[in-house]
Amino acid sequence: MILKIEELHTYYGSIHALKGISMEVSPGKIVAVIGPNGAGKTTLLKSILGMVPPRHGRIFFDEMPIENLPTEQIVRLGISYVPEGRRIFPLLTVVENLEMGAYLRPDREEITKDIEKIFELFPQLKDRRKQLGGSLSGGEQQMLALGRGLLGRPRLLLMDEPSLGLAPVLVDQIFEMIKRLNDQGITILLVEQNAQMALSIAGKGAVLENGRIALMGSASDLIEDNEVKRTYLGM
Repeated sequence: MILKIEELHTYYGSIHALKGISMEVSPGKIVAVIGPNGAGKTTLLKSILGMVPPRHGRIFFDEMPIENLPTEQIVRLGISYVPEGRRIFPLLTVVENLEMGAYLRPDREEITKDIEKIFELFPQLKDRRKQLGGSLSGGEQQMLALGRGLLGRPRLLLMDEPSLGLAPVLVDQIFEMIKRLNDQGITILLVEQNAQMALSIAGKGAVLENGRIALMGSASDLIEDNEVKRTYLGM
């Protein structure tokens, strides 16, 4: 397993946000985490990355315990985070935003090559390389956030609500890009409100409710589950 989580408990002050989460992510797979707002999905990603350290439980990345490591060290190990709402730097250019994703890397020449690879992946960004991030459309900003995450050369990519606020045609594009990234060997833990789209590209899925995993299994089984259909797929 590239990622293994055991009995994770995370708090915001006295608020018990994650209540004994256990899950595994296999190398080269997409695991989708769905559930209502406030279920703990974003907290799960932030706990893995050390942004909201868990109070109890274990997190293993490639069998190495990381639950007590600082975020910077976790990123150096090969985990990148694409946050909800994109969080690009509006007053930096597209290239400068991408470079921020490589701020821990010393290999300047390789960074330049990787930026060109991002432009091959997202041709729209190449045409706007000198534009300010804040002037891009929502879809282009999401591509930029994805590209920035890839500049860390991650082996595990944590993605939080990549389709949020995008038009349906752009949602299709973003999920196609996520699938392409996975085809290139990047393992992805995907938190997403659009349950249908998330489960359609994932191999495995988990339903979070009130800080606990209510259901877990293959994505195809979850799509056919009557409770999931009724609550999250609108069927």
